[in-house]
Amino acid sequence: MKLGFSANAYKRFDLLTTIDTLQEIGFEGIEILCDIPHAYPPDLTRAQRQKIKERAENNGIQICNLNAFMLYALGDCWRPSYIEREASERRKRINHTLSCIDLAAEWGVPHLSIEPGGPLDGAKEDWALDVFEEAIHEIAEHAEKKGVIVMIEPEPELLIETSSQFLKFMERISSPQIALNFDIGHFYCAGEDPVQLVSRLAPYTRHYHLEDISSSRIHHHLVPGEGVIDFRGVLTEIAKTNYDGFITIELYPYEEDPIPATKNAFAYISPIMKEVMGATTAMKGSS
Repeated sequence: MKLGFSANAYKRFDLLTTIDTLQEIGFEGIEILCDIPHAYPPDLTRAQRQKIKERAENNGIQICNLNAFMLYALGDCWRPSYIEREASERRKRINHTLSCIDLAAEWGVPHLSIEPGGPLDGAKEDWALDVFEEAIHEIAEHAEKKGVIVMIEPEPELLIETSSQFLKFMERISSPQIALNFDIGHFYCAGEDPVQLVSRLAPYTRHYHLEDISSSRIHHHLVPGEGVIDFRGVLTEIAKTNYDGFITIELYPYEEDPIPATKNAFAYISPIMKEVMGATTAMKGSS
């Protein structure tokens, strides 16, 4: 397992500076925001795309995921969504996702994360699931052509919140390019125990988001160590699945002053991850 950090906490910094900063702190990976002000695809020139890729390579930091969830360039974090009443609004979100798939393929990034439908806003759930499925089929076809995995990220108060809802929706989807971005805090906010979900969801999981959450289960990302998430427990379960990808810390609420939060998160999670990996290796060696 490797440790990454999501650049959506650094919206007041330019992306190249963010890459430098995360490398200096010690992160091996960066999740890039496909939105303003960082890497909104329509705004990126060919030269800018190349410069971002080269800066990451020169720093020895991997672009571990693209965040195609947030979309402030056209609305806000969630809207326009895949389940808007107006087809023209749904098309904006779909086209954005297709552009992000193209960017991931260009940069050699294996996957990107997307919202789980969007806010229902009074829409009937059955209709919303049908519309979301229709969008995912189109997205999956493009993802298959480009060799990129698209990961649905369940979130509280959106169409798909829980592990059961995700698994039920995936019964509709046959494409191997559609998977799960397992956000540890989101599942906790939805009333679930992420430690217990890891093995159940492992067949679908291609990437993890990590943040702390208070005991209230209110959806507000905290620096690891400031809430009640059992990081040692969840990382141990992840290690048991032989997952060798990135655990990406996501702390977007710390936009005003992200560097201290980033350093504290690294200092808290890094030793736990090393301890867990060491214990797992030793256990396998003795078996």
